[in-house]
Amino acid sequence: MGDRIRTARTALKVSQERLCELSGVDRQTINRIELGRHATRIDTLYRIARTLRVPLSDLVRE
Repeated sequence: MGDRIRTARTALKVSQERLCELSGVDRQTINRIELGRHATRIDTLYRIARTLRVPLSDLVRE
């Protein structure tokens, strides 16, 4: 999941800092999610997906 978030973020040319500002999720959390070191709540993933303009299902698929 972290790789898919990073890929979507870089495709939009958005830094982690900017993703934090736009989604309201703190940078440390985004960093941990991208590294696969943090399990997060579905509402947080939804905010990230909405900010990155991708369906939530694209981020959480196997």
